[in-house]
Amino acid sequence: MNRLNGLDTLRGIAIVLMVAFHFSYDLNYFGYIKINILHDPFWLYFRILIVSIFLFCVGISLALANKNGINWAKVKKRAAILGASAIAVSIGTYIVFPHGWVYFGILHAIFIFSLIGLFFINKAYISLVVGILILVVFFYFKIDMHPLFVLLAKPLHLPLHFTVDLVPVIPWFSVVLAGIALVNLNLHKSFFNSYLLNSNTQINSTLQKLGRKSLIIYLIHQPILFGLLYIIHGVTI
Repeated sequence: MNRLNGLDTLRGIAIVLMVAFHFSYDLNYFGYIKINILHDPFWLYFRILIVSIFLFCVGISLALANKNGINWAKVKKRAAILGASAIAVSIGTYIVFPHGWVYFGILHAIFIFSLIGLFFINKAYISLVVGILILVVFFYFKIDMHPLFVLLAKPLHLPLHFTVDLVPVIPWFSVVLAGIALVNLNLHKSFFNSYLLNSNTQINSTLQKLGRKSLIIYLIHQPILFGLLYIIHGVTI
């Protein structure tokens, strides 16, 4: 697969936005700023934008990597890395936020979506139609994943009132399908080769480097930010 620099640029943008969001969350958590990050429309839509970019890139990458046939060796390796990373996030957040730990956050979603998405590779209109149907049942018929949560909350000891990150299959898998559909319809090259995402600038070069290291940055940035603020807070109070 020829690497699309524009895809790395977009993923790098998501990384920068994510770090900014989490740093704001941490500052609010320790009382350095006062924002309603859980209910204020700005912060809600900010998070939606970040998650959407990440999942759209997941769909693009998945479709490109398997366009000429599913590479099961890479699929297994990627699944193992994502699965282990998702478990690490669950354990880490359970230690720090025992009443709001992450049981199905962005990495859990990417792990599951990357497997389900394989069924839609090279199925242009099916991926597009299913993605639209997911949005219809969510927004029009108000069908979501809450009944499954109710069923599993008690046996799995899930946090009942709050989790610091939740990315349910409905509606979020539709964003992955949008990315898959873009590749299936062969529209991705013009999108990612646009001047905005593919111009040879220092900003884009930096964003592309961040985008290529997105998983490791995701895993380490919050422990570093939260840990530093924890230390500073402990020294200053």
